[in-house]
Amino acid sequence: MMNIADYKGIWVFAEQRDGKLQKVALELLGKGRELAGKLGVELTAVLLGSEIDDAAKELIAYGADKVLYADSPLLKHYTTDAYAKVIYDLINEKKPEVFLIGATFIGRDLGPRVAARLRTGLTADCTGLDVDAESKNLLMTRPAFGGNLMATIECANNRPQMSTVRPGVFEKLEKDQSRAVNIDKFKADLKASDVRLKVDEVIKIAKNVMDIGEADVIVSGGRGLGSEEGFKVLKELADLLGGTIAGSRATVDSGWIDKAYQVGQTGKTVRPKLYIACGISGAIQHLAGMQDSDFIVAINKDDSAPIMNVADLGLVGDYKKIVPEMVAQIKAIK
Repeated sequence: MMNIADYKGIWVFAEQRDGKLQKVALELLGKGRELAGKLGVELTAVLLGSEIDDAAKELIAYGADKVLYADSPLLKHYTTDAYAKVIYDLINEKKPEVFLIGATFIGRDLGPRVAARLRTGLTADCTGLDVDAESKNLLMTRPAFGGNLMATIECANNRPQMSTVRPGVFEKLEKDQSRAVNIDKFKADLKASDVRLKVDEVIKIAKNVMDIGEADVIVSGGRGLGSEEGFKVLKELADLLGGTIAGSRATVDSGWIDKAYQVGQTGKTVRPKLYIACGISGAIQHLAGMQDSDFIVAINKDDSAPIMNVADLGLVGDYKKIVPEMVAQIKAIK
């Protein structure tokens, strides 16, 4: 039988690629810092790689109390076998109560593998995390039933409580270089025979796509644009404001815009300073990806569209008339 009292502390998987920490790892440290404060426990970053000492120090600066750094040439590039084994061994030895992983391509592969070996639960693709005041269990919130409702899930009887979390949901802390460095660097107990997949070469495909998760201004289009041509109208406004275009799932499914620019439950979560939604009705699946934007402007012919309920400013009318007028007015001011 598992003794839950033996498990203490919050761990964050510090995903890195080519020695560079992924943004979601820093975001999870920010949220982990809050959760660790509520539980009164230590926040630990788990870093796997080869000769990436600078990344370990960066994790401390972004909020980790401690870094468990497994250094091995076999961990330079992600492989399921190597990463799952090292993390499984670490968890069995150290016994954290919470383990958070970014819901990236790597995280979505790693999380279920580790959870299955540990015989514990995993709540996937979370958009919210909190601690229950009475039970001290982790409350993991994620969209359910096609995004039509939000489910909050507890893993009450097993440890660690595991969750994969969508990138862009939480904010990273300000970098603090003055924090005390506490890095436990060790050689992973890993042999070549443990890894069935060998990475011979990593080839990156160059793709001129902006990361909408980093944009301060987003001009987004939905089915109401009518066609792919509508994005040319939006792009002029986005360029003028120093931002980028984005789209709803309907526009991606229609082939009007690349998947990399999709906002929503099955796309990316964004929180820009300004989000302009054009021809977007505001289904809950889309709102889940942008409702935390600082200021939301909705342009729609339907004044009762759900998007109007979350907008700070609602403009009722045809985007083909409103957006060019906005462009003209902004140019005049500039």
